[in-house]
Amino acid sequence: MIRDADVETMLLGPVLPGRECGACTICCTVLRVDSPDFRKPEDTPCRHLGTQGCTIHAIRPDICRTWFCAWRRVAGMAEEARPDRSGLLVSLNFERAPRNCFEAVSLTVRLLPGSDAISNGIAAAVLDALCDGLVPVWFSDGEEKMLMHPDREVAEAVLSGAPPPAAIAPEVQAWRDHYRLFAAADRPTAG
Repeated sequence: MIRDADVETMLLGPVLPGRECGACTICCTVLRVDSPDFRKPEDTPCRHLGTQGCTIHAIRPDICRTWFCAWRRVAGMAEEARPDRSGLLVSLNFERAPRNCFEAVSLTVRLLPGSDAISNGIAAAVLDALCDGLVPVWFSDGEEKMLMHPDREVAEAVLSGAPPPAAIAPEVQAWRDHYRLFAAADRPTAG
């Protein structure tokens, strides 16, 4: 059985040496956790989060030992992209009931309340670092989310199943091949 942590490593790479959480505890508040050994609602501080960080760090649940934000894994993300510095949390998401193939396994760049990451350009730099592979990238302000990668024309062609324009055909085919299992579930079956 492939664990989520293994998929994260396959898609984003291993945790980078020298990239430490430090004082950042954004994930301990923002993320929803629903694992066999721990549950926490979204946008709610973990009950184990103290003023100096995790109060049970030595015995923390497995999900907390194995999950790392994309900043800890993606070398193309600058030092200032650490969530507590940038106001952006980038996480790999696994949707149990995706509406389409771009939601099944994807990256979400979440703008945190009060962040100036859009106006100072860090959001654009983070998106540039993430939008070059076959992993869908969403941008969210916590209320709404929009697909940033692949671009709209490619996404529509992938989802429609129709022959794409020649200019984007290779990219559309790459996405279709990569997400064939999920894309097949998107289209209605004859019955």
